[in-house]
Amino acid sequence: MESTLTQLLPLLTYSLVMSSTPGPNNMMLTASGANFGYRRSLPHILGIAAGHGPQVGLTCLGLGALFVQFPLLHTALRVAGAAYLLWLAWQLAGSAVGRTELARPLSFVQAVAFQMVNPKGWVKAITVASVFMPPGMSVAMGSLVVTGVSIAINLPCISMWTLFGVAIRRWLTDPRRQRAFNVIMAASLFALALTLVA
Repeated sequence: MESTLTQLLPLLTYSLVMSSTPGPNNMMLTASGANFGYRRSLPHILGIAAGHGPQVGLTCLGLGALFVQFPLLHTALRVAGAAYLLWLAWQLAGSAVGRTELARPLSFVQAVAFQMVNPKGWVKAITVASVFMPPGMSVAMGSLVVTGVSIAINLPCISMWTLFGVAIRRWLTDPRRQRAFNVIMAASLFALALTLVA
């Protein structure tokens, strides 16, 4: 047991760092928590986990080799992810200037689908598959363990970002502050999108 835990410690640490640092999912969840609260953001949270799990598992089973073999595929995912982030930034910015209203948070299905074009998620999955697969296990068992660890670490981390959004929600009851927050989040998503295609 101890040697297994020792083997998994680097994976646990890497998953914690990747899941708790800013990225597309965490930015969107902060905005969702601030605009809609935790309960209404829960399908978004669960959708991230439901999309991220298969992403990691399938990459560990060999999907990651496609990105090595066909670098253009990775570029296409980066562009698609950037386009989606730009669309979300546009929605947030539109709500800040009164052009549109944020009617609802991302759904479970939308959050799952976003994982397929989330570049940070793919970087994590490919790194996990190439660096952190537990030795002494079959590929299938190692993939299952790595996927389970990734989801177990990811869920509380992304929940914390949502709860951060909920925590600042009271401060955002003033419409001017709410608009300013949405502009800042939109600008963050826009900048993140630019880094993906730069």
